[in-house]
Amino acid sequence: MAWHRHAAAVLVAALATLPAAAQGPAQVYEPQVGQAGKDVIWVPTPDAVVERMLRMAQVTASDTVVDLGAGDGKIAIAAAKHFGARALGIEFNPDMVAFARRAAERAGVAGRARIVQGDIFATDFSKATVVTMYLLPALNLRLRPTLLALRPGTRIVSHSFGMDDWEPDELTTLDGRRIFFWVVPAEVAGAWRLEGAGTGTPPRAELALEQRYQKIGGSVALGPVLAGLRDARLAGTRIAFSYVDARGLRLDFAGRVDGPRMAGTFRAEDGVEGRWTAAKQ
Repeated sequence: MAWHRHAAAVLVAALATLPAAAQGPAQVYEPQVGQAGKDVIWVPTPDAVVERMLRMAQVTASDTVVDLGAGDGKIAIAAAKHFGARALGIEFNPDMVAFARRAAERAGVAGRARIVQGDIFATDFSKATVVTMYLLPALNLRLRPTLLALRPGTRIVSHSFGMDDWEPDELTTLDGRRIFFWVVPAEVAGAWRLEGAGTGTPPRAELALEQRYQKIGGSVALGPVLAGLRDARLAGTRIAFSYVDARGLRLDFAGRVDGPRMAGTFRAEDGVEGRWTAAKQ
């Protein structure tokens, strides 16, 4: 019996020195639903929800989609394969990263859907035009300042969880699952000098805008009259508002924000039309 025990020990020691390939096939990593991650447990997003998220964001081939907490990579892969976008998945678990990369290769989109190992709170994704995520509410709130600092017009889609008092621009329900959608708003709060150009010019006016995320309001000074804005809306860089002038006519404005300047067209209730610009003061 002693000889057998010695022989077995020698065999085990010999096997330990062999290359992994000579010892038998390596165990292929397979993620398990509910497995613990850095900040969340892993639960895959259903395919139908993935498709709806990308359609809500109106993803096209010109987009750069960044999936935060990419998991098995299915959102990044779908964005590349079915919408032609360039996609980046950021995932903390290196085993999951390798698993997602293999999936991207099998799908034939490894060149357009990159999965990288990284911390979503430390990785730069400022070039994204679309951001997708399936995180917990507390993580969404931690990310909110970074998301709001993205280029105005960037679209954000979240599976299941919102961002507290930043109300979504759209809320969709699919098979009992909620999907939240936002457009990062331009920063417009403050004082602006409003002027017209060309024929049908409105009078020069001082515009004061108030803002809370994409919700805006304010007033416009028309000589001694301080008129409130009506139907003020902001969607990314697109802005619209109306006011009633000193003649009692309503003027409707629509345009785009470009940093400290805005420009667009207006139409008065009497049919007069023209262009307008505004500069931040």
